[in-house]
Amino acid sequence: MASSEHVKNPGRVAAGLRASIKNPRVSDEAKAHATERLQELESQQHAGTDQSGSHGNRVLGGYKATLHNQHTSEEAKKHAREILNAAGIHEPDIDLDDQQHKNRVLAGYKAALHNPKVSEEAKQHARQYLEEHDTTSLARQGLYQLLYVH
Repeated sequence: MASSEHVKNPGRVAAGLRASIKNPRVSDEAKAHATERLQELESQQHAGTDQSGSHGNRVLGGYKATLHNQHTSEEAKKHAREILNAAGIHEPDIDLDDQQHKNRVLAGYKAALHNPKVSEEAKQHARQYLEEHDTTSLARQGLYQLLYVH
């Protein structure tokens, strides 16, 4: 997802509001505000205007997948954008050609080589993939040693 906009999970927001209401260190004024906000949130969920929970996330994920599926009609993509926008999720219009996609895959494998959280096994897989798919580019970029120097 290229969007830097963060969408809050209504289920987690409700849990936080309930915790505030029960917390003895929270002022009465803040508890009253939390109670009002929780009631608003619950009424939205009952009205069906909110996609919360794992089912809602899966539905929205399906709409996101629709946007990136090359076999989906433009009409279906338009509908998916409308649903996602209504849910507060804004997907940029990205149509990657094959070369752009290949470049991003290669960049991901190259990044894995530098990531300290990636296992040695995964780094070896990345080295193997890069060796098979991008040896000339690696040599130009000075990354050839990463494939063979441990």
